[in-house]
Amino acid sequence: MQGRVEVRRGVRASLAARLIDPTSVGLSTDPVCCVQIRTPVTGRVIKIIQDSEAVVPAGAPLIEIGDPLDLEVVADLLSSDAVQISPGSQVRIDGWGGSPIRGRVTRVDPAGFLKVSALGIEEQRVRVTIDFVDPPEMWSRLGHDYRVIVHVTIWSSDSVLAIPVGALFRKGNSWAVFAVRDWRARTTLVQIGHGTAGLPKPSQGSPPATGWSSIQAIA
Repeated sequence: MQGRVEVRRGVRASLAARLIDPTSVGLSTDPVCCVQIRTPVTGRVIKIIQDSEAVVPAGAPLIEIGDPLDLEVVADLLSSDAVQISPGSQVRIDGWGGSPIRGRVTRVDPAGFLKVSALGIEEQRVRVTIDFVDPPEMWSRLGHDYRVIVHVTIWSSDSVLAIPVGALFRKGNSWAVFAVRDWRARTTLVQIGHGTAGLPKPSQGSPPATGWSSIQAIA
């Protein structure tokens, strides 16, 4: 019985609120008219979810509030790329309208999800979370849900010998290039290091007789 009474009171309060004429009512102290809602955190309004009057259930989201200086980047990468990335990997962030920004991978989700590309191709994606390394002054113009392009470093070296992919050719089961020795182009076997996708993985064993331990292929 008590529950029915509370329901009726709620319905009456809702109907009374709908019948209020905003043009003829000033500041009201009637608790039925207005409810003051305080946010649990301090921040800026990012998104207004409920932008007009309506009856909403308890717990329904009304607005989104966040701190613009506490941003992170969430990138949906192909699962074949995500397996090569680990927390701590260096990231370059660009394509947002400003100078490139340095970042660092903080998390690679353990589970992927299916996403359909603009061409209608089903792709398995993994969310990778990236924090900014540069100070806020470098990226303060960025905001929530802005578009960026991320470049994650999966391997780096300060000293490599790089050649174009087109300079490589197969000789038996090995890769080779033409090297100039004694003013003549001679076939030279090489070991391939990191390079464009589709090239062999770094081989194991002793360096070639030429003294090149490995070379890096570039497109």
